[in-house]
Amino acid sequence: MQFQVAALRRTKWSEYVLRFVGGGCVTAVTGLIARRWGPVVGGLFLAFPAIFPASATLVEKHAEQENDYQKTNGARGRRAAGLDAVGSAIGSIGLVAFALVVWRLLPALSAALVLFIPMLAWLIVAVLLWTACRWIPRQIAFRRSHRKTPTREYTRLRPR
Repeated sequence: MQFQVAALRRTKWSEYVLRFVGGGCVTAVTGLIARRWGPVVGGLFLAFPAIFPASATLVEKHAEQENDYQKTNGARGRRAAGLDAVGSAIGSIGLVAFALVVWRLLPALSAALVLFIPMLAWLIVAVLLWTACRWIPRQIAFRRSHRKTPTREYTRLRPR
């Protein structure tokens, strides 16, 4: 994966505004949750990626624009948005681990350690989940492809 300046030029300003407004709305809702149920519950909602709702729709739109919509019937865009959603979910779960570690360590350790250890926890959780998301579907596909199918003789002898 490479950084492409041309992709920034293709993005319209309205799409940036949509992301900004969407992220602001999610952040505002998180603030309301924190006000109602306290900072511990509100902090957990900060793990939700603020720009994800706007980003997912834009990822789908851009993936379809790169490919002929009639050929894929929208499948390419949905797949791209789905992959983006998986990445957001993995990052969010990592942020929950980050928040839990900060919550437990903050009263006992210095600020530097309280930031370093939770970052390490986020990294470990995110990498493990990312690896699992890549490994599990491959194992399922491998097992399906190596499944023994009953022979013709076996199906004739089987009672009905």
